[in-house]
Amino acid sequence: MESSNRKIVYSAAQPSGNLTIGNYAGAVGNWVRMQKEYDCFYAIADLHAITVRQEPSELRRRTLELAALYVACGIDPEHCALYVQSNVSAHAELAWVLNTLTYVGEMERMTQFKDKSQKHADNINMGLMDYPVLMAADILLYQADYVPVGVDQKQHVEITRDIANRFNNRYGETFRVPEPLILKSGAKIMSLQDPARKMSKSDENPNASVYLSDDRDTVIRKFKRAVTDSESCVRASADKPGITNLLTIYSVFKGCSVAEAEKEFSGVGYGDFKSAVGETVADALAPVQAEQKRLLADKGYLGGILSSGAERAFKAARKTLSKVYCKVGFYRGE
Repeated sequence: MESSNRKIVYSAAQPSGNLTIGNYAGAVGNWVRMQKEYDCFYAIADLHAITVRQEPSELRRRTLELAALYVACGIDPEHCALYVQSNVSAHAELAWVLNTLTYVGEMERMTQFKDKSQKHADNINMGLMDYPVLMAADILLYQADYVPVGVDQKQHVEITRDIANRFNNRYGETFRVPEPLILKSGAKIMSLQDPARKMSKSDENPNASVYLSDDRDTVIRKFKRAVTDSESCVRASADKPGITNLLTIYSVFKGCSVAEAEKEFSGVGYGDFKSAVGETVADALAPVQAEQKRLLADKGYLGGILSSGAERAFKAARKTLSKVYCKVGFYRGE
């Protein structure tokens, strides 16, 4: 990833479970496209992951699996920095400085803190509350211009902007104030069992989400069980959320428009339609799964990718952190 005048994008995801086809359509697919247009830093956010209790060996395994999956999906380590967050210590170091400019009341009002506090009432730790500050450090370290997020995640970019402006006002221009990049091209994929909700990797209903790791038979079975309606017409409509969702999924993995998908399945029954969607998704996932398996069998190569990415990230992050330390008055030697 050569230095350039291109805009900088930062994004990260936790290694906390299987990614769904919704994650692919709304995030990973866009990461692949953005690396051609922007200077991109893509992190596997293991520091964020431990705000919820993790089994250490499982966390390490999922970290490598996610890295392999990203590369298998088309993330090119020659054109971006793909790295593990904890391998660049500047993330935690900058978070500490930014904590001194962040107020408890702000953190208590964050939607994610409220949600996770309810889900993990036995483990409401300071990391859970401080999560947005670490996220701000992630973004600001790389002087990111844009942060790709869904509409429901804009709050985290907004608090990052607030913290950046607060620091700049107190110490002088230091951080670039990032903008949320709401990606309109990313299709919003809903639950197969409740199309009023987004597909989630943490859904308790095993038939609600299709994971990128699901085998062919599982994928097809889940689509056959997908919720539809009492009609028999395959068309996209607000009053047909289940069918609209399936048309959206088909269009994403077939590479066509929803209107083209509607035309293709005109007069086709729901059973055949759902089977066709399942087969199309399974066909698209097969080469990704095969490549991920190949990469995981060569941990030396995969480790080299992550090491190289961490070196690139470290160089950019250290430049920002050194400036911050100078601005706040830390003694760095004469």
